Amino acid sequence: MSEESDKEDALEKLRKRYEAESSVAKSIEGWTNIVFSDGSPDAAIMFIGEAPGADEDASGVPFVGRAGQKLNEMISAMKLDRAAEGSRGVYIANVLKVRPPNNRTPTPDEAMSDGAFLEEQIRIVSPKVIVTLGKPAANYLLRSTESMGSMRGVWHDFEGIPVMPTYHPAYLLRAYTPENRRRVWADLQKAMMKLRELGAIDF
Repeated sequence: MSEESDKEDALEKLRKRYEAESSVAKSIEGWTNIVFSDGSPDAAIMFIGEAPGADEDASGVPFVGRAGQKLNEMISAMKLDRAAEGSRGVYIANVLKVRPPNNRTPTPDEAMSDGAFLEEQIRIVSPKVIVTLGKPAANYLLRSTESMGSMRGVWHDFEGIPVMPTYHPAYLLRAYTPENRRRVWADLQKAMMKLRELGAIDF
């Protein structure tokens, strides 16, 4: 059995355990689908967002709405492919696996509860680099209360994996200025450089 199929099996078991055990999924009302992940479990890079929105809740797939289209552009600019298998693919997940009512920000208790499943996802996928999208995801993963402006552009660490926080694609859509675009692209370039340094991918 290949390493990728081992990861797929482990992730499927984790998803089933989430369905059975998540206190967040049981306490939050009104969601339609669990939004567990998308992409290749053998990817070299993992993107982590905050929680599903309406489009994601309807489809069961993370980042498929307008913010997802912007993320796809970011991934393509990095010369990666969301649909690809292996190291040139990507793996995408959120801290919360179900949509909070009215797209509200997850509470700290919700983030800690569902975040435990995210951390297991990370350990199974074992990406070479993590890019967090937006302040809530970075704050949770890094156990930080810092602002996005102070976290982004600087390397952090999660269990030995380099973490680069950057702005959420939805923020770019709301505040699409040349300066913000340059900031995000600079963060993504650092992630690409780190992948090269680690020998994870040849751009």
